[in-house]
Amino acid sequence: MPYIEAKMSIKLDANQKDDLQKKLTGAVSVAFGKPKAYIMANIEDDKSLYMAEKKLDKGAYIAIRLLGSASKSACQGLTGEICDILQNDYGINGANVYVTYHPADLWGWNGSMF
Repeated sequence: MPYIEAKMSIKLDANQKDDLQKKLTGAVSVAFGKPKAYIMANIEDDKSLYMAEKKLDKGAYIAIRLLGSASKSACQGLTGEICDILQNDYGINGANVYVTYHPADLWGWNGSMF
């Protein structure tokens, strides 16, 4: 808890997916003070993403769900870090990236609730 869902327009090989997962998990862990052991990630590549009715060759949508709320400043810092990772490692311009945050009050795990 948190859960990271990354939808990428580019094709990634298995090593790139593992690397992206590690970088996103690390960034989320630091931003929200959550142990990496409790963070789940889903990396989906080769998705058809559109912005302004135009198909993006290189674009991404990152959704982060978390237990409880987070400050706008923590989300701002994390958004910048995510965009830096995507730009530096995958050539995806931040103008083609959306990052959304989804706080949840109720979150279950291992047969019970947090």
